[in-house]
Amino acid sequence: MGIPVKLEAFEGPLDLLLHLIDKNKVNIYDIPILEITEQYLEYIKQMDTKNLEVMSEFLVMAATLINIKSKMLLPVEKNENEEIIDPRQELVDRLLEYKMYKYISEELKDKQMDASRVMFKPPTIPQEISDYKEDINVEDLLSDLTLSRLHEIFKSIVRRQVDKIDPIRSKFGRIEQEEINLSSKFSQIQEYGLLHKTFSFRNLLEALHTRMEIIVTFLGILELIKIGRITIDQECLFDDIIITYLATDIIQMEEVGF
Repeated sequence: MGIPVKLEAFEGPLDLLLHLIDKNKVNIYDIPILEITEQYLEYIKQMDTKNLEVMSEFLVMAATLINIKSKMLLPVEKNENEEIIDPRQELVDRLLEYKMYKYISEELKDKQMDASRVMFKPPTIPQEISDYKEDINVEDLLSDLTLSRLHEIFKSIVRRQVDKIDPIRSKFGRIEQEEINLSSKFSQIQEYGLLHKTFSFRNLLEALHTRMEIIVTFLGILELIKIGRITIDQECLFDDIIITYLATDIIQMEEVGF
């Protein structure tokens, strides 16, 4: 005998079926189709038949349940793989999909309710704090600027030396290994510094002839900066770098471990 179901409203036939399954505490994968169908039809009898569009959806589901119920009374059917065909499977798949979307909608509704209880306030930072600016040490901020610029000038000079190479003639003639005496080049830079005291870094490199000579000279300049025998200055960004030789003598590489 069917159990009457008296609830105000359901969102659709699948919603009603899920309610009946939960009410009877049955496994959704093993629905007792006879019992659920009787309860479903009992609910249909109590529905308001004025809304024919809504009523038609419930009637279609009722016909589906009756069809499944009749198939359950027939002999078991098997597919090509000799697996038993469960007439309830299609309905179970629809119920699981509907249950998933229903759960998602409830989660979104909860989030919407939580968001409605969140209040935002405009910033109220005191004016004296918002206007405060921390002092910046310009020397610390620009401490590596000249070295960075030094590196840029070095790369531009090296590129210029490469551009001077004739792409055709360079393939002819005898190739000889460049021999650069590091100790001698280190001393030459100091001699140049003693002679000129203040000179242009760019002019120093442009006077050189080979890539290796430029590289060795550049390394020598960096070492002399490191040991404090020269200083470098740059008045404006991207200007040439001016080197000042501070020492009054010449030291050898071995003395500084270079």
